[in-house]
Amino acid sequence: MAYRIALVCLGNICRSPTAHVVLEDRLAAAGLADRVEVVSAGTGDWHVGQPMDPRSAAVLREAGYDPSRHRARTFDTDWYAENDLLLAMDHSNRADMIDLAPTVAQQEQVHLFREFDPEASAGDDEVPDPWHGGDEGFALVLAMIERTTDELVRRLPELMTS
Repeated sequence: MAYRIALVCLGNICRSPTAHVVLEDRLAAAGLADRVEVVSAGTGDWHVGQPMDPRSAAVLREAGYDPSRHRARTFDTDWYAENDLLLAMDHSNRADMIDLAPTVAQQEQVHLFREFDPEASAGDDEVPDPWHGGDEGFALVLAMIERTTDELVRRLPELMTS
């Protein structure tokens, strides 16, 4: 049975789908694609069925990734049973996910994505939402996601056995 990771942001059109694409790429490179499944969603439902934000998709394409398969989905309570690790992009997403958790044990599945970022600190542990900003925000988010994903993949063997 595959280890399942869910990546969650607000609308599932910028941050979590970017992390989804990068994580699947890194899993393939690490030879773990057949042992780890990745999904992404948003805590809000207003973008369901839509592709990734064009600015996120452009930054990914420029970096050599394929963002074309993404369609936005909404996070719901079924995701606790279906996934082993739930990674929120920011504290607000995490709080929404904790509030939805049916049990205390399922609340413990929820973590911040940047808990795996070697450059994160107590005051800098969120993936900022680039949606309202300029193109440079999307590039910053991609760099942050790439380094965080590299550490997550490095730590996956330990996570999969705990």
